[in-house]
Amino acid sequence: MHSPEFPNIILFAIPFFVLSMLVELYVTVKEGINTYEKKDAISSITMGLGNVFLGYFSKAVVLFSFLLIYENFRLFTIPVTWWSFILIFFADDIAYYWFHRISHECRLFWASHVVHHSSQHYNLSTALRQTWSGGFYTFIFWLWLPLIGFHPAMIMLQMSISLLYQFWIHTETIDKMPKWFEAVFNTPSHHRVHHGKNPIYLDRNHAGILIIWDKFFGTFQPELKDEKVIYGLVKNINTYNPIKIAFIEWINMFKDVFSGKKSINSRLLYFIKPPGWKHDGSGKISDDLRKEWLDSVNRNQPSVYSKK
Repeated sequence: MHSPEFPNIILFAIPFFVLSMLVELYVTVKEGINTYEKKDAISSITMGLGNVFLGYFSKAVVLFSFLLIYENFRLFTIPVTWWSFILIFFADDIAYYWFHRISHECRLFWASHVVHHSSQHYNLSTALRQTWSGGFYTFIFWLWLPLIGFHPAMIMLQMSISLLYQFWIHTETIDKMPKWFEAVFNTPSHHRVHHGKNPIYLDRNHAGILIIWDKFFGTFQPELKDEKVIYGLVKNINTYNPIKIAFIEWINMFKDVFSGKKSINSRLLYFIKPPGWKHDGSGKISDDLRKEWLDSVNRNQPSVYSKK
């Protein structure tokens, strides 16, 4: 069978990334928008370069896994043609939604994804702040695609297209897109919400390209004019050291798993439960923080905030 070959579009996009960041920097300085901080931007770019380098190894693992399933266990054979690219667009996007959502709801996946949320600034360099570890195991959310018959080369191309799309939404220079676009696609406004540590914004808008999944599965939250997004983590790590950024949550997770006196079941739950969970009940997860915040708002006035 002929194996299709597609270029590594991420590498070709690097000059576009650089140019876009320079343009954004110029615009933000001109308009007095304080979105860039030198050390933070350098950390983000360093994380991105590390991700590209490690990608040569992680992508080998991913491709091997996809090929193994496709060549030995696929249920159907989906041809590489125009209509199959439409199908994989939607299939990849819903796979991304669940990968992204679970990465916020399960600490094992949060340990790698937290890297992307560790900046307290929001600009195009933040889009480059990518994991150094996630590429080696988060691909499991896409294993069903070669199983149903999509060729691995198609899958990896669409994954790259999704990643490229998400670059431009990491900016404060764009307020709102047209209403029809905001209704269907992920936008800077939707994704600013996702990066917010405000209780109302926590674990919302997990979309890759299409925001429709969040609306369908109940995780959508619009950006509110009277609730300015505060970027970063509930407990910020306060470091510009790329090594610490890449692995600090792994260290903290394993400390929680292996330290102290607790049952084996409790130790295992530290891998599975959401960030903030504690076996003794002393921790607070995103839902707890959101409920507390909404209750405080509702004590004196009817809430204008969604409880979804």
